[in-house]
Amino acid sequence: MTAAAIATLEPLPLRHVRRGKVREVYEVDADRLLIVATDRVSAFDVVMNEPVPYKGAVLTQMTAWWLREIEREVRHHMVSADMDFIAREVPSLADHREELAGRAMLCTRTEVFPVECVVRGYISGSAWKEYRTSGTLAGERLPVGLEEASRFETPVFSPATKAEAGHDQNITRTQMAELLGVPVARELERLSLHVYTLGRDIARRRGIIIADTKFEFGSDRDGETTLIDEVMTPDSSRFWPADTYKPGRTQPSFDKQPLRDYLDGERNAGRWNGEHPPPQLPREVVDATSARYLDAFRRITGHPLSEILKT
Repeated sequence: MTAAAIATLEPLPLRHVRRGKVREVYEVDADRLLIVATDRVSAFDVVMNEPVPYKGAVLTQMTAWWLREIEREVRHHMVSADMDFIAREVPSLADHREELAGRAMLCTRTEVFPVECVVRGYISGSAWKEYRTSGTLAGERLPVGLEEASRFETPVFSPATKAEAGHDQNITRTQMAELLGVPVARELERLSLHVYTLGRDIARRRGIIIADTKFEFGSDRDGETTLIDEVMTPDSSRFWPADTYKPGRTQPSFDKQPLRDYLDGERNAGRWNGEHPPPQLPREVVDATSARYLDAFRRITGHPLSEILKT
């Protein structure tokens, strides 16, 4: 694998539709989109200046792996994440093959439902903070006596509104039903819990706990509810090593924890106020973060990313 990291893409011969913190979305035609994951990385809602090598390829190829694993059970939007196939389908991208390899996904278009479908198998992060204060999650009562990182007897569905900037806002299932209608809300909850359960069981056999994750769904041209965007990646999920799991404490994770730890140190030392612009990242922090993403990919899929990139 080459170590080049890509934060900004060269102009592509497609109409640019949207830029997110990590992804660039392009229109291929009336029915298809090209979604490209860059190596940009954000923490505490701030995008860093330094890209993390291989991050975009990890997010794209791990999503593709999961979608192939569950496609008999759940309709999804991926056409292909193989650049050879994409270049044949969209010949104008042939000259961008090297830049896009591994990080591009050709997808069917959908009308996106404006909610994040969060499933929590364990209590952590913002859910733990709310629980400690009020015993609730998004205003809904949780069992008493939970510790940090406790496992829920059954996974908890906790939707959130999608935010273009800043944090998504947790909402109740009742509020979600008011927003989308009862039938759609029930179907998204059912699908979210089903996909999480499938992924949780697969990951556990590979020594990883998926503590929580978030999904997005859309309605395709046939009106079918479709799983979209990234699926059970280190950016959309908390991955914990199963062999060191112990409730009652914060768990080590396979994600950008080295980056968060460094930024926490900068804030505690008064060198960063938590807003843009971010501090410059030391090379060792960038490399450690990249290694976490690559390790997560290998553990989940059973193969190193280099086998997928074929370089």
